[in-house]
Amino acid sequence: MCTMENYKKTKVVEKPFPSLFTDLPQDITDMKVKDGSKIRNLMGYAIAKMESDSVRQILFSGSGKAVSKTITCVEIMKRRVKGLHQITKVVFRQIEEMWEPIVPEVGLDTLSVKRNIPAICVLLSKDALNTQEPGYQAPGCFDALWLQALKEESQGQKKRKQGGGRGGSKGGKHARSTKHF
Repeated sequence: MCTMENYKKTKVVEKPFPSLFTDLPQDITDMKVKDGSKIRNLMGYAIAKMESDSVRQILFSGSGKAVSKTITCVEIMKRRVKGLHQITKVVFRQIEEMWEPIVPEVGLDTLSVKRNIPAICVLLSKDALNTQEPGYQAPGCFDALWLQALKEESQGQKKRKQGGGRGGSKGGKHARSTKHF
């Protein structure tokens, strides 16, 4: 039986996925988010671009471990630059890893491992986008939902402070009961 500890990764080939958005301007700001990217650096550049009048759209993309960081960048941008239209597309991207035996004399073969990893592309635009496009979100369409959720959450916290929760102890959070026998 052979395990991966006998191999070392020698090459990773990421197959480029085709552009998910057609009719984008050639000079669009394309923010490629990587796992090691610093959000502060990405957003400093991206916000400066979007706050200029000449830039109308920006594209964020990331794959694998960078998907959540890409979403975070998009959400920050939507909070800082109001009124942005959004189209989100999620795909799988294929990568191929080449693994070679650490000790070639042992007779192990070179391995090729193909994996599909998730990828996300988010187009943000100051101008209206096609509302029929799958993944479209209108500007601010979830603000009302967030406000309602926050209102319900704060009402729930008030009820807990008034005593409607578990336990009936009057002695506080860490009160100990003493029993006398």
